[in-house]
Amino acid sequence: MLGVALGIGVLLALVGCTAATECVAPQDKVSQLLQRMEESVNFAEPANPSVLLAMNLAGGDTDGPIHKWLLEEIKEEAVKRAQKDMTSGQVALHVLALLSSCQDPQRVHALEQTLDLISVLQQKTDEEMAKLEAEGIPKTTLYSVGLDTLALCLAEAGGAQGPSVALAKQVLSPERPISVDTQAMVALALACVYDYVELQDVQDLLWEALQTVSNSFLNEQEERNGMIGNIYSMGLALQALEATRKFYAPREWDCAQAFSRVYAHDYQQPMAIAQVLPALVGRSYLDVAGLDCAATKNMSPGPQLPLSPVLGTHSIPRALIQVHYCITNTLQGKHFHDCTSVEVPSGSTLLQVMEEAAKKDPQTFSFQTEQTSWGPYVTSIHGLAGSTEDRTYWHFLSAGNALDEGVGTYKPQDGEHIEAVFSTY
Repeated sequence: MLGVALGIGVLLALVGCTAATECVAPQDKVSQLLQRMEESVNFAEPANPSVLLAMNLAGGDTDGPIHKWLLEEIKEEAVKRAQKDMTSGQVALHVLALLSSCQDPQRVHALEQTLDLISVLQQKTDEEMAKLEAEGIPKTTLYSVGLDTLALCLAEAGGAQGPSVALAKQVLSPERPISVDTQAMVALALACVYDYVELQDVQDLLWEALQTVSNSFLNEQEERNGMIGNIYSMGLALQALEATRKFYAPREWDCAQAFSRVYAHDYQQPMAIAQVLPALVGRSYLDVAGLDCAATKNMSPGPQLPLSPVLGTHSIPRALIQVHYCITNTLQGKHFHDCTSVEVPSGSTLLQVMEEAAKKDPQTFSFQTEQTSWGPYVTSIHGLAGSTEDRTYWHFLSAGNALDEGVGTYKPQDGEHIEAVFSTY
């Protein structure tokens, strides 16, 4: 049995919450999500640094086999891949995971090698900034630049101020809408840098950006009865509101209202759980560099919850549902718009719908995916692949509305119309 959450009293002591704020979830909720996330770890797949980060922040078993495996795998991945084929954001996540495990990211030792991961991050961040300054868009995404800036700041590397200024300007005068996830990650980065900045004009700029983002989140929460963005952006949004209290003061945050929306959702996706867990114990990614690893190891884990019963192989047959599925491209090459209807068992994911369509007509509906920390990501349909250079991707919609889950977790209903549209971002 894996270790799960700390007692609620210990959590309150850790995060310094007062009875007035009450921004800490009930122990059983934290325990359930921690256990679900830890049990999702697959030793046959690459380790997810976000899971390790969440375990450390939310009081998971930091002395157990899962934690030890994650830490060693993340160090090995950094040594093997950071310089060659990791994006800046992936490097930044590895830095945060190592910092939260009380490891020095400037001396990552694995596979009989030692790597300065901060130097790699700084180089990749410089590449992001060069393209952002020259073309108005970064090499990857503003979300990644936010992650980079946060990691550089928490590692006290000294290269975070320049990117923070650029990010603040993007928030205050965006040429295109910025997603809630990106705004939240940027806010966490700016809140970190703000405490180190000495130049008054830079400090004023960061303050204005942080005030703008945090108040926009509070406004949206009030207008939408607790929701900020969608249920999968809530984790980072809650972290950002926890970390930016002084920037929206004297206004108060009704965290109980926001938390109630989180409690109402049955989170299954490990990455989503990893982002929401820190907020549920009153923490954010800003806390990774201040964890007391020795104290955490000496704490007794809270009561363990029983494992969910494993279903036998002879499960009850599920009724079939019909899903209508279309693919559309009006952007590149020969345009196409093709549709089909398939039958799948109720409870099937969109990925299973796509697989059924590809079986039915492989020439038209064949597709390719790659595994990411958020699950399978569709890279190509009908031989047409998205590209970071062209900023193209396959956008999935249901009855014209964008899906808020990935193809590996979204479960269409009977009679639903799903469309994959080749789009730009």
